[in-house]
Amino acid sequence: MRRILIALLISVVTSAASAQIKTPRQLFPGLFEAVQLSDIFPDNKTFVDATPRRDPALIMQDYNAQKDKAGFDLKQFVTDNFMIPGPPKTFFKTDISTGIRKHIDTLWEVLYRKHDTVSKYSSLLPLPNDFIIPGGRFRETYYWDSYFTMLGLQQSHKTKIIQNIIGNFAYLIDTYGFIPNGTRTYYLTRSQPPFFSMMIDLLAKDEGEQVVVKYQPELLKEYAFWMRGAAKLKPGQAYHNSVCMPGAEILNRYWDESDLPREESFKKDVNAAKLTKQKPGDFYRNIRAAAESGWDFSTRWMDTSGKLETIQTTFIVPVDLNCLMYHLELTIAQSYKLQGNGKDYRAYLAKAMLRKKAIIKYCWSPREGWFMDYNWKERKTTPHMSLAGAYPLEFKIANAEEAQKMAGVLKTKFSKAGGLVTTFERSGQQWDSPNAWAPLQYIAIDGLNNYGEAALARSIAENWIRTNLSVFNETGKLMEKYNVIDTGVKAGGGEYPLQDGFGWTNGVLLNLLNRYHTDQP
Repeated sequence: MRRILIALLISVVTSAASAQIKTPRQLFPGLFEAVQLSDIFPDNKTFVDATPRRDPALIMQDYNAQKDKAGFDLKQFVTDNFMIPGPPKTFFKTDISTGIRKHIDTLWEVLYRKHDTVSKYSSLLPLPNDFIIPGGRFRETYYWDSYFTMLGLQQSHKTKIIQNIIGNFAYLIDTYGFIPNGTRTYYLTRSQPPFFSMMIDLLAKDEGEQVVVKYQPELLKEYAFWMRGAAKLKPGQAYHNSVCMPGAEILNRYWDESDLPREESFKKDVNAAKLTKQKPGDFYRNIRAAAESGWDFSTRWMDTSGKLETIQTTFIVPVDLNCLMYHLELTIAQSYKLQGNGKDYRAYLAKAMLRKKAIIKYCWSPREGWFMDYNWKERKTTPHMSLAGAYPLEFKIANAEEAQKMAGVLKTKFSKAGGLVTTFERSGQQWDSPNAWAPLQYIAIDGLNNYGEAALARSIAENWIRTNLSVFNETGKLMEKYNVIDTGVKAGGGEYPLQDGFGWTNGVLLNLLNRYHTDQP
């Protein structure tokens, strides 16, 4: 009963906190749509990140008075009334001769942001501590990016920044009941892959295991957020992020509280909805749920055609999400153990063991020798193999025999000249072939080392390091993603141009450089 009451309280607090904050679309009805459906800004994220120069109500009053008059210039009106975010900092000039480590060390300063510079009317959410951004068009903190960025911050002995970021996330959980996708008002309807417990693990290496106890209240609140309504579900039912499986086990899915077009990609969503057979609200929810996954977008969320209009994210129980939830349950159990609370320790350990068993039951494919996502509507695994299947190696869920088969699949199918490819489909989506991403390389490499597959792990790491350094030596930049099949070609696909900066690439690269003691391309 106590846990149900906590979950209900968090739901109420979350709804209340989010309801008090208005997004750009809510602040500027009519003006928002006019700007986002025009081509004033090539990227829809530009306007929602713009800062109003004065009270939004006064801006709207003037807009409604002027918009129908002859000669009204929408672009000029926006420029007059909003501070438009400029391109990424351009003062940082790379001297390639100083080497990659110096470059990353300088980038920590370039990507560093002060917490107390948020304007009253900005879409930025206020935070208590300074933070690191990914870079490029991403001008705010992102949830799962931050863990992989921290891997490098730890190597750079920047423990204080790690503490600050975790403190910010704890504040967000306490304020909103969860950690949003990113620290913008328009992200308050969804979270991202729940890496908070992994961040606590990372900090514990520097600060000791008592940090697990320190953040127990926030760990419990995050768990309650992901498990809302789970206790009342029957097999074949889902509610928010919880799914009751055929055998009555509870697993999780991605979900978004809104069924409207994403504000930061408004025009693309509206246009994409014209091609789908789904109801617009269902389509937008599936698009948004995929954004919560961080994999926006990939064929792993689609039917066998691999077309965006078939996206069905809310029908899918993702293997990676449930591995993270398993770790969250284990971390909560550990926090109770450290307190000497045997009863709650055993309760959360039991939850974790049940989840582990369910992940193997529903996601392991003996035929593929790989862990797959599960479609709870169709009651079968999805048809798309993806690198998300490597998560059970990182979290030691696979048994020895399964791990051996997975190592073979990684070596023969996923491993390419430049690193591990994300999927095998060339759909034009950025989370598909031929693209590769730093976080997934790290998960697979670290996971292989858990099972004694050191030689394969090293080979993959060296390929990835070589790809990163080759592009750096050519361009002076570290990229958001890489083409690992045609290594001489830039990565592409997705909703926006290739970004550089880049938080999680820097973090994973520095971690691997130090682990494998190499700086050679």
